[in-house]
Amino acid sequence: MDVTTPANAPWLIVGLGNPGPEYAMNRHNIGFMVADLLAERIGGRFKRAGKAQAQVVEGRIGPVGPAGRRAVLVKPVSFMNLSGGPVNALRDFYKVPAAQIVAVHDELDIDYGTLRLKLGGGDNGHNGLKSMTKAMGPDYHRVRCGIGRPPGRMQVADFVLKDFSSAERKELDWFVDRAADAVECLVTEGLERAQGTYNS
Repeated sequence: MDVTTPANAPWLIVGLGNPGPEYAMNRHNIGFMVADLLAERIGGRFKRAGKAQAQVVEGRIGPVGPAGRRAVLVKPVSFMNLSGGPVNALRDFYKVPAAQIVAVHDELDIDYGTLRLKLGGGDNGHNGLKSMTKAMGPDYHRVRCGIGRPPGRMQVADFVLKDFSSAERKELDWFVDRAADAVECLVTEGLERAQGTYNS
């Protein structure tokens, strides 16, 4: 029987969002959208992960064959502000070092359609990141999917929990596809190459 150690641990790719159909197209759920596309690419379906408050898909990210990297896609079902607990439980279960954890999330301070990748840093008020950092420290990768700032005097909480606008939806498939490509590049070719290709 194979024993997982930190040396052969999978990548843990965490799409952040809120569970339930009423949140499915919210700006706050772009992490779930990217995770769903990655699952589709590897031919897997999300299933409940034992006692953890999360759904997972196991497979290989990137090229077919040995060049592909073992990965576990994760969608916490605990709601955004409690994401850290389920992710930390899965990190412990799979023995994943922090540097092989990727959070895919919405980012207010980046224009819609823009990606930025980085390792570590603050949470910038994002409740999902705040919960993850509290549970396991800040030293994980982030794929930041820009959604822009709310218009006028709209509250941030209202803005992120609204569906993408009709104008935004015209570009949404392309944006999610590009974010999934960025995750694959990060996992298979490293942060520097992924930043050079996808940061804009």
